[in-house]
Amino acid sequence: MKQRSVGQYLLLFLRGLAMGGADVIPGVSGGTIAFITGIYEELIRSIQSFNAKLFQTLFSKGIPSTWKQINGNFLLAVASGILVSIFSLAKAISWLISNHPLLVWAFFFGLIIGSAIYIGRKIEKWTVFSGILLIAGSALAYYITIATPATTPEHMWFVFLSGAIAFCALVLPGISGAFILVLLGKYEFMLVAVRDLKVDVIAVFAVGGALGVILFSNVIAWLFKHHPNATLALLSGFMIGSLNKLWPWKEVEEWIINSQGETVPLLEKSISPWKYAEIYSQDPLLLPVIICMAAGITLVLSFMYFSAKKGRERI
Repeated sequence: MKQRSVGQYLLLFLRGLAMGGADVIPGVSGGTIAFITGIYEELIRSIQSFNAKLFQTLFSKGIPSTWKQINGNFLLAVASGILVSIFSLAKAISWLISNHPLLVWAFFFGLIIGSAIYIGRKIEKWTVFSGILLIAGSALAYYITIATPATTPEHMWFVFLSGAIAFCALVLPGISGAFILVLLGKYEFMLVAVRDLKVDVIAVFAVGGALGVILFSNVIAWLFKHHPNATLALLSGFMIGSLNKLWPWKEVEEWIINSQGETVPLLEKSISPWKYAEIYSQDPLLLPVIICMAAGITLVLSFMYFSAKKGRERI
């Protein structure tokens, strides 16, 4: 477990805030934010430590050694930020999306482009297999963005299963956990549960999520260890394919009435800014959108530059 200062733990908390904010937005992945902010690999290793050996450490060496083995301080700082964000900043993000949707989605679009570049630059050697995985990841993520949301049961077993699947987005950049919930028909259901503090539903969902993320982190860690370049190519593909969901200009094809009696979009398709202006008789805000996209790309590439600079200084 790394020794960190109070300021460094505060930065981890802020990264957790960003991850939590991303996780409540259909189309943005908390795993992507972890990658952008440079904590992805440490997060994977820390989650992976939750295994059978952990119980051996607990019973033989006690709680302090167990806490050190799971990198407890790191996980506590990040998890605290995620939880605070979900229960507080989520409302602010929802307000921004409701009132400035084009600019918000444009910024996230830029973030994902920058992230795909960031991950692609980390691939040391491109092969035919890596290229195939890049295309396959892009195709899968794109399909997810156009898939029709399902009507599913509200039994606790399905809430548990939904949590297990959706939480995988914490360790899978490019795939949005919130959008997975949309496809599973549980996005609005869980938003209401969080809003109304339905403890039983939240607890079952969280337990399922914890189990899912622990199991899946082991898969990702194994892939990074044995096939790093191929894994990065696949993750980069996921991000490229997810861009369709984040394209600012959309045409609503189907509406649905949510649990609050509000009419909200169910199915959307990407269109050009000029067609958007024609259909909705609104300014497509072309220049502001481009600026927001550029800001998102610049933010990620700045992280990439300073991370590389920091690495050179250590050598």
